[in-house]
Amino acid sequence: MPRLSILTLSVLPWIPAVLCWVTVQDKLSVLEGGSITVPCQYGPQYKHHVKYWCHGRTRTFCNMLARTDKTSSTNPSKDKVRIFDDPDQKMFTVTMNNLKETESGWYSCGVELGDWTQPDSFASIDLKVIHGLLAVNSMVSGEEGSSVTVQCHYSERFREREKKWCRSGDRSSCLSTGFEGSYEDTSVAISDDRTGTFSVTLKKLQMRDAGRYSCSAGNQEVAVKVQVTPRTSTTTESVTSPPTPSQPWYRYRYMLESIVGCSSLLLLVGLAVLARKLPRKKASSRFKETEEKSPDNPEATRDLQRSKGHIIKFDNKGTINVLAY
Repeated sequence: MPRLSILTLSVLPWIPAVLCWVTVQDKLSVLEGGSITVPCQYGPQYKHHVKYWCHGRTRTFCNMLARTDKTSSTNPSKDKVRIFDDPDQKMFTVTMNNLKETESGWYSCGVELGDWTQPDSFASIDLKVIHGLLAVNSMVSGEEGSSVTVQCHYSERFREREKKWCRSGDRSSCLSTGFEGSYEDTSVAISDDRTGTFSVTLKKLQMRDAGRYSCSAGNQEVAVKVQVTPRTSTTTESVTSPPTPSQPWYRYRYMLESIVGCSSLLLLVGLAVLARKLPRKKASSRFKETEEKSPDNPEATRDLQRSKGHIIKFDNKGTINVLAY
């Protein structure tokens, strides 16, 4: 029984570390020259304990980089490593700036328990600092006529190198920022902020712009796929849509068009009737004149047989007919 008691007492110090350990993600990658922020969560019983961040995987051989009980500088943005504890959230965060490729390796966040019989609560992360290039999105999509922007991040060693945007398989299509850090024409704009990101904006997209491209810096390049969707018919629908209440004159448009059309038709009919009546009256008056002169003066009748624009004929009953020609 005494032996069991001794064994139990020796195990008790390890129980908090097993049940309420510090947790952190196990892997993280970042481009050289960039920054990372790592959240480390801990159990409620560690609320008032000192937290720390060190370079290494074991407590014995971990090089201390930051502690919550150490005063930070007055300019946190210039600190290589910063640590901040939020007891209400039961979490402390660690930020590392301006990372180098040589700083890749294992790092650990821990809670100091201050007792040799009880090891610190500890969690490790594998950090890889990469020298290279990556795209924020490997595929972008936009509607025909619109614009899309591609962002490509590069490591610090590529800061002063020219950046390029190329269509895959066609080196002659490459557009370069040159040493000025920018390029622009009617369809493409490229801008390098010289801090780790260059942006490519494709303007007024057309269906032929769809395809595979690459953004490159130095000898590094990363692929990006561009998709273009057909333009929607919203513009046509807005033109053919019914008139809105804010345009009341549209209510009478069809009525006015009908009235104008009917009036024009009636006017044309009236002019046609008038044109047909005028020649008949003129011919009738000439016929009367011929009929009055014919009995008394046969010579005058023969003269009227061929008057201007008319031919006068006599039938067997002595009736005079006037024909126009």
